[in-house]
Amino acid sequence: MENRIKSADLQRFAAYLRREEKSAGTVEKYLRDAASFAAHMDGVPVTKDAVASWRDGLVARGRAPATVNSMVASVNAFLRFLGREDCRVRALRLQRRVFRDQSRELTREEYDRLLAAASGKPRLALLMETICATGIRVSEVKYITVEAARDGRTQISLKGKIRVILLPGKLCRKLLKYAGQQKIASGEIFLTRSGKGLTRRQIWAEMKALCGEAGVEPSKVFPHNLRHLFARMFYRVTRDIAKLSDVLGHSSVETTRIYLISTGAEHARVLDKLGLVV
Repeated sequence: MENRIKSADLQRFAAYLRREEKSAGTVEKYLRDAASFAAHMDGVPVTKDAVASWRDGLVARGRAPATVNSMVASVNAFLRFLGREDCRVRALRLQRRVFRDQSRELTREEYDRLLAAASGKPRLALLMETICATGIRVSEVKYITVEAARDGRTQISLKGKIRVILLPGKLCRKLLKYAGQQKIASGEIFLTRSGKGLTRRQIWAEMKALCGEAGVEPSKVFPHNLRHLFARMFYRVTRDIAKLSDVLGHSSVETTRIYLISTGAEHARVLDKLGLVV
């Protein structure tokens, strides 16, 4: 069997992922990681040792363990598609995190400053409020329609699962007002000037452009962090992780738990309260 990666392999892998109905974000990530791996191999035969060397090289170059494991998952899927399961490698073993990196946590105060900075960009400001007030993924923005705003709910179909998301009344009123101003009578609300849906990259770039004026570190400003802020606020009010998991569309409560890990500063305050240093 030919064991060198060819450009056609990546094209076939892309077609396979789409047939499997993977989300656009998943397809983009898997292909990016697979292409990076293929470039690393550069025509060298694929062996288990070569794949392990690629993984270990990522660690040696300072890639975060979680990032390495994410890339390994993509490449393992690519190898399985190629029929080279014998070359798949293990992910790094990670200890469960006790607290998260505070430098990447978006606070409520920083969120408010981002909204203020976006006051002259009504589409972006309303989009940020919509993600943060509902907890939807950036790939689910297309389900925010005029009809959904009228009904106060939207049905999201993603990854073979269907869930219903409720939209706060105040948000619905703002969405309908914006749609009216943009002369959008039906369908998706968040559109480009040409009438197309916003891409993940466009939303990411528009949010990053707010950092300077808002005085928020760029490392904290990306769409998924709005979803994290929603999760923390929702749990603070309800203390119901199972319900939160359903709202977020997670398959496992363990995934939801990651969203709720306290920061290092919060963890330190807990340790201080123990009073065990006399």
